[in-house]
Amino acid sequence: MTTYTRRRILRNAASGSAAFAVGATAASLAQGQSAPQRPNIVFIIADDMGHADISCNGARDFTTPNIDRIAAQGARFTQSYANSPVCTASRVAIITGRYQVRLPVGLEEPIAGITKPDVGLPPEHPTLPSLLKKVGYGTTLVGKWHLGNLPNFSPLKSGYDHFYGYRSGAVDYFRHVNTGGKPDLWDGDQPVEQTGYMTSLLGDRAVKVIEGYAQAGQPFLLSLHFSAPHWPWEGPDDQAESDRLGGHNIRHYDGGSRETYRKMILAMDEQIGRVLKALEDHALARNTIVIFTSDNGGERFSDTWPFNGRKTELLEGGLRIPALISWPARIKGGLVSEQVTANIDWLPTLCAAAGTTPDSAYPPDGMNLLPQLVDGAAPVERRLFWRYKSQWQRAARIGDWKYLKILDNTFLFNVATDPMERANLKERHKDIYEHLVAEWNAWNATMLPEVATSFTENNRSKEWVDRPGAMPVTLDPDPELK
Repeated sequence: MTTYTRRRILRNAASGSAAFAVGATAASLAQGQSAPQRPNIVFIIADDMGHADISCNGARDFTTPNIDRIAAQGARFTQSYANSPVCTASRVAIITGRYQVRLPVGLEEPIAGITKPDVGLPPEHPTLPSLLKKVGYGTTLVGKWHLGNLPNFSPLKSGYDHFYGYRSGAVDYFRHVNTGGKPDLWDGDQPVEQTGYMTSLLGDRAVKVIEGYAQAGQPFLLSLHFSAPHWPWEGPDDQAESDRLGGHNIRHYDGGSRETYRKMILAMDEQIGRVLKALEDHALARNTIVIFTSDNGGERFSDTWPFNGRKTELLEGGLRIPALISWPARIKGGLVSEQVTANIDWLPTLCAAAGTTPDSAYPPDGMNLLPQLVDGAAPVERRLFWRYKSQWQRAARIGDWKYLKILDNTFLFNVATDPMERANLKERHKDIYEHLVAEWNAWNATMLPEVATSFTENNRSKEWVDRPGAMPVTLDPDPELK
């Protein structure tokens, strides 16, 4: 493990250290790959899952054998971050490989499609599916979109050939209605009615997609974006709770329990098992990349151990997420990587694996992880930046050091030795603190200015309280709940 000392971080900053490793490639993977040899990709995203909500990351009251199998057959990242503590912004980063605040849709935290129908992911912007589609991939999204509504925005306008799922931030698991009580289940751009538990329906469709691509002999990207374990808190046997809500109160202020949450995750794990079996049944498993991650940190009933904080917060618990990848043809099983990663890294990594490159007009902010995964390269230092309504929260991580600002409170933590962010070292290491603040300000100056009319800005409570250890937390349960 590389140790990032005070002296080293300042020296690297002065010398322009390779922080992002943008453009680094495993050339041996890209050379000589014809289209049929390109790996298939199954990109699984959970919604609002805490770092320790899977057993290979330390879940203490249940096991997730199918999710764990991805790590056992490939790699598990121990220092993986979301680019935002809420969903729309984070999903913009995932699909573009760039900081979400480069785009107006990324300023929405999360997007409110009803009040802002003209805000969404621009169809002309390169995306992971559009880049892969250009080199012969079939592309399908099964599950959550949440990047803008019809008629201006759609998965089918942003690189996906096929779409089955929902467009909003959350839906009832049985009634398939959104927070406004309106039906929100789609096949392509057509609304559909279908009976069943949402997690199971998404698993059913994912298996069919794999079968279809296997018969066609075409390399494919299957983005499988589960709604679980996002509220409403409904397990597969909780039809009665859905009936009680009646499709008009799915924000579920008075619902849920850790036991319900456990059942929701286990139902998702079961469907992931079906997807892995479908790959095996069609002899696709060896040359298929399977990724499992989350859009942001955990919510009300999640386990963010050993971190402090949760969704909507730039504390580690709001940003640290599971990140697993398997590719039996190239990645040795059982790898545990200490490489610091963020979900902007998936686009350059998967482009490199597919033998293509990102659009040069939209260079990724993330790094290609294949050298660490395939070639055994040592971890490289990262420079990662966040803002969540930056007058409220901002953060930067460079090496092992993290700058955090919450309202008028500012902190410097060594998150390698103090993952719970308890010891504020800004007075002990003023030079490092000032350096990280300057780096954040320089980064922020290259991003879009904030928009004071976003959904979160209008609805989030600004009251804070102190936990033991002087760590502020919000009183508001979740801006999406408003």
